Amino acid sequence: MKKILALFLIFGGMTLSAQSQDKLSDTKKAIVNSVENHRSELIKISDEIWALAETAFEENKSAKLLADYAEKQGFKVDRGVAGMPTAFVATYGSGKPVISVLGEFDALPGISQKAQPTKSPLNEGAAGHGCGHNLFGAGSLGAAIAVKELIESGKINGTVKFFGTPSEEKYFGKIWMVREGLWDDVDVNISWHPSASLEADVQSSLALVDFKIEFFGQAAHASGDPWNGRSASDALELYTTGINYYREHVKPTVRMHYHIQDGGQVVNVVPDYSRLWMRVRDTKRSGMMPVYEHAMKMAEGAAIMANVDYKVSLISGIYEVLVNRAGGEIMQKNLELLGPIEYTAEEDAFGKKIQEVTGKEQVGMDSKIKPLEDTKEHPGGGSTDVGDVSWNVANINLGVTTAPKDTPWHSWAVVACGGMSIGHKGMTYASKAMAMTMTDLFENPDLVQKVKAEYKERKGNEVYEAIVPEGPPPINNKGN
Repeated sequence: MKKILALFLIFGGMTLSAQSQDKLSDTKKAIVNSVENHRSELIKISDEIWALAETAFEENKSAKLLADYAEKQGFKVDRGVAGMPTAFVATYGSGKPVISVLGEFDALPGISQKAQPTKSPLNEGAAGHGCGHNLFGAGSLGAAIAVKELIESGKINGTVKFFGTPSEEKYFGKIWMVREGLWDDVDVNISWHPSASLEADVQSSLALVDFKIEFFGQAAHASGDPWNGRSASDALELYTTGINYYREHVKPTVRMHYHIQDGGQVVNVVPDYSRLWMRVRDTKRSGMMPVYEHAMKMAEGAAIMANVDYKVSLISGIYEVLVNRAGGEIMQKNLELLGPIEYTAEEDAFGKKIQEVTGKEQVGMDSKIKPLEDTKEHPGGGSTDVGDVSWNVANINLGVTTAPKDTPWHSWAVVACGGMSIGHKGMTYASKAMAMTMTDLFENPDLVQKVKAEYKERKGNEVYEAIVPEGPPPINNKGN
């Protein structure tokens, strides 16, 4: 009985078969032990970041929590890198290979939520971790620490890096870190993301470009002398109408969406200023750019029709993820070694309640390990600045269950799970899976070369060019 209890504690409640236990090497057993030894601290950090819910470039306390803990564990921490106060790099070891892991920690505005399965804001109108980035940062740091302890003990040789990357949800902080050359000496990068399923992720993402359109007119009394006015709001409406007609004539892989940030202030004034935040996406950067260029031209047409001036400003843009199947195969083997996540009856009921409230089938949690899928040429889904990292270094991705099946992402439901045991279990599982994969790379130079060879083949002759304006990151433009 004592032996069974010990195994339960070591593996965090996951039931590993005797066969699976026998297959774990000594280094991988050490990884599991390390993550469990740090488990309570990692959960505490994650929960504190969850409660802080700091948004783009405002993640001062969240970044400090992660950087301070890394420093406490013996990492050399460089803070405020690439012109961003909340970006940092934690490094341990020396020599090759250099394996890195990404951590994110920014929240989304307006989706504050308590850790309960019915909608109830923790702080009305405040931000919330609707993408699970509180788990992302702490889980990745747990993986880096486990590898660091193996290097420290002399069981493996090389260098491990943990990248603290801010503002993934809005301005895409990794672009400026890439531009700074922070991955230039890295052999392979590892990343994960909270999900509603468990899989070695070999699907790409959507390339994206973010830009702002401003119209400048002439104010006038809307009733007394509207003929003296030139409406910036008219131009804005003409532009969005044009975009909505344009949707019919782009390829199915393209996505266009906008947010009207300023359409005028009062009804009785012809507005002299309007502003629109616009995004264009496609499964390939090469398909996105022509649509972006045409959408910019359309702003001039709207300005001409409304007889106003206009300005288009690039905010930032990101590449699609460059898939690495060789890395995915390594990750897949480690998922199969770990086995699925197991949930208590209470956790499954929590998940089913969220599914009930959000109008989904009440099937509870899904942590079955998906087989390694074929890579789709044109995937759906969202965008991530991990794409820019993946065009500069071989990258391996992982998705781990932290919310019930079919949960609406970027919603209060994900926030709820990220502040309780469902999220915690996914986070510590990700730490183990990533650290085990990193150890395979440290121990087998041939695997590193195989992963790097695929990266070079897939990248081909493409010359990476960051889609950002000249100058520093827009850390002072939080409202725009």
